[in-house]
Amino acid sequence: MKMSHNFALSAVVLAMGFHAQAQEANSETKIDQDTVEKVIVVGTRTEQASKGATGLTMELNETPQSISVITSELLKNYGANSLNDALKLATGVTVEEYETNRTNYTSRGFDIKSTQVDGVGMPNNWGIVTGAMESYGYDEIEVIRGANGLLTGVGNAAGTINYVRKRPTNENQGEVGITLGSFDLKRLQADYSALLTDNGSWAARVVAVIEDKESYLDGLTDDRTYLYGVVDGQLTENSTLAAGFSYQKANTDGNMWGGLVFNYTDGTQAEFHTGASPTQEWTSWNTENTSAFIEYAYTFTNDWEAKVTYNNRTSEDPSKLFYVYGAIDKATGLGLNSYPGRYEDEFNADLLDINLIGDFSLFGKEHQLNLGMSSSSSSRSSHNYAALTGWDPAPAFPYALDAIPEPTWGERTLYADIDITLNRYFGSTKFNVSDSFFVVAGFNAIDFTREGINSGVLIDNEESELSPYIGATYSINDDINLYVSYSDIYQPQEQYDFDGYFLAPTKGVNFEAGIKTQWFNDDLLATFAVFSAEQDNLANYAGINANGNYYYTGINVQSTGFELELVGKITDNLTTTFGYTSIDIENDAGDKTNEWAPRNVINYTFNYTVPQVQQLTVGLGGKWQSDIINTTYNVKQDAYLLVNAFARYDISDKLNVQANLNNLTDEKYINTLYNVGYYGAPVNGSVSLSYSF
Repeated sequence: MKMSHNFALSAVVLAMGFHAQAQEANSETKIDQDTVEKVIVVGTRTEQASKGATGLTMELNETPQSISVITSELLKNYGANSLNDALKLATGVTVEEYETNRTNYTSRGFDIKSTQVDGVGMPNNWGIVTGAMESYGYDEIEVIRGANGLLTGVGNAAGTINYVRKRPTNENQGEVGITLGSFDLKRLQADYSALLTDNGSWAARVVAVIEDKESYLDGLTDDRTYLYGVVDGQLTENSTLAAGFSYQKANTDGNMWGGLVFNYTDGTQAEFHTGASPTQEWTSWNTENTSAFIEYAYTFTNDWEAKVTYNNRTSEDPSKLFYVYGAIDKATGLGLNSYPGRYEDEFNADLLDINLIGDFSLFGKEHQLNLGMSSSSSSRSSHNYAALTGWDPAPAFPYALDAIPEPTWGERTLYADIDITLNRYFGSTKFNVSDSFFVVAGFNAIDFTREGINSGVLIDNEESELSPYIGATYSINDDINLYVSYSDIYQPQEQYDFDGYFLAPTKGVNFEAGIKTQWFNDDLLATFAVFSAEQDNLANYAGINANGNYYYTGINVQSTGFELELVGKITDNLTTTFGYTSIDIENDAGDKTNEWAPRNVINYTFNYTVPQVQQLTVGLGGKWQSDIINTTYNVKQDAYLLVNAFARYDISDKLNVQANLNNLTDEKYINTLYNVGYYGAPVNGSVSLSYSF
């Protein structure tokens, strides 16, 4: 990764989509029965089985891959108002917050670079998420772990995140809420869905959020405004249309660029107060994101469905940044060097996706087939302003927020201008060999081009790749399924070599096998999976080149591990999401690599409705991880446990109050060694009031 800010693309390259799988209207719909069969859009609004892993309709317990679902209930219980907080609830996912405005999500020790919205998506380049993205616009988040090139055309051994957007419901309903909390947190949110026609064939939904807060980190303040609107409806007896638009503007002052420097000159590890930050009061990093989509779906008389989706995504993120590096003299606090920067990035992406899915009969069995093609194009331009002053050695750390004046900036110059095109053709089928055994097979063919200029280096890449996918599930009985899957790995890389050219794609193979069992009348799903992956030419940090930018070399890595997950009801009053992940990653020489990734992680939530007071629900959640180390910076973090809690009381059927406490034990820990971050938040809390109507 480069020290320069040009690689801070808009994180979530979310190609916006919307599920439109037609089915019968649900029993709760208040529509005249004589018109139910014609109002097919009402059925599309009912909850669907996931198509996230293969593009096919399968239940979680029969999908031949590991999938976790973060439900809207979990988001509410643990006050997960940003995508960063939401993904901390997912089994096997580590949220690497190495700066206040940039985050990487990792799984099984690697960056998650593939993202979707409602099953439609494209790669997320570096895997970086810029700014705190709002989570209130989503009904749930699916995490598909392991290689998943069948969905996005590219992928590594980490996984894919599928964000399922809120959409209109089949009745008029809404909610409003207010939250007050530690660090002067103030938040207002509203969500309303309304039928636009008497028979429910057209409906709309609007979501809005305003949030403002300070921080435990010195000098940091954030505010966020989020708006989302969607309309869906029926055009003809067999066709539907959906369109939506979202907008988020977030402003950050006093942000970090890079994390804390934990190195003393004598080789020992430094320690500071929890809120320590190298920032200055003139720093800022603002983000503005818009997304729009339109989807047309047609259901044929044989129940096959054709769907065409167009998505557009834009972002801008101007910034004034201050970075420090070096080693600190323990006696004087001196030794850090200043590195100011000012950047303006613009990003635009378009995606057209055409998909056909349906059932067919062969050899006396019903099977499912999914065929499609997509074309995406994105452009990124990055400008910088040279810092004419501000390069002097930094004062003794920790220093005051006004210790270093804002630099004098030079003229705006073009730093990078890159265009990427990805065309893909894909297909998958679920072939039922018998009532208890089926095979999932698929292919994905892509053409990838990347052209432009980066740091004065001319870029001209072109790649074509055909990747297979095959999996199988065998049902021992109604409650026990065995599965196995294989997928190729192919991932274009955004990291540069010493001369500034992009590394060649990483390639490899991924295997997974497991067992999924259902307990307590199918209320609890238990999954045990073992996995292994080989990735060749994977980018590995190698140093800093003559231009002051990070550069990388390709290495071959092998990863193995296993996961255990329990999700669902243990009793009528007790629910859980419990996940344990164990990984091992080595290079060709047998040496451990990616040691910043914890080898053992437990994610957990336990939610309990008090039988004697049914209006009261309480819960505990958090994670434990084993020790980690970053050998490049010689920084270590011991194993630690985080404990969060909530309690919600229903004052009435429509009004409830909720209290959240995070980091109950006030654990002090470095939040990531991915690029070496900063200390995680100390004990903090919030109180929320919500009214539904």
